[in-house]
Amino acid sequence: MAQSFSFDVVSKIDLEEVLNAVNQATKEMSQRFDFKDSKSSVTLNRKDREITLVADDDMKRRSVLEILHGRLAKRGVSLKGLEYGPPEVAFSGTITQKIVVQSGLSPEHCKEIVKIIKSLQLNVKTSIQDAQVRVSSPKKDDLQAVIQRLRGEDFSYHVGFDNLR
Repeated sequence: MAQSFSFDVVSKIDLEEVLNAVNQATKEMSQRFDFKDSKSSVTLNRKDREITLVADDDMKRRSVLEILHGRLAKRGVSLKGLEYGPPEVAFSGTITQKIVVQSGLSPEHCKEIVKIIKSLQLNVKTSIQDAQVRVSSPKKDDLQAVIQRLRGEDFSYHVGFDNLR
């Protein structure tokens, strides 16, 4: 039997890197003059994979978001892997916003990826497994062509590659 190679198309965001970015953003906010005597904060709920922003007003919320984005980008975390909830006014006059950290591809995203791979007309097999797409082929060159094509696409969500065998 011929040897078969494979890889997975996944959407995994490293929570440790997100936690480090949140901690760095919190530290920067504690040192900045414009956040002195402010109720602004950033917290990460690891269990729910959710970041919570709290700010005094919308301008501070945008500043906190900008700080967080900068820290996430420096840590190599894709901003496409974040799903933003609407800003909400809390009872204490502060504004809160929930940001969900993406974990896995939705079935619609998997189907979209499979459709793109099929359009290449290469000798590859695709299968949707839970929240990822497995691509296999007897030729490594075909797999590399698929990876190049998917990297060239501009998805609205985070796409990564895992388990290249």
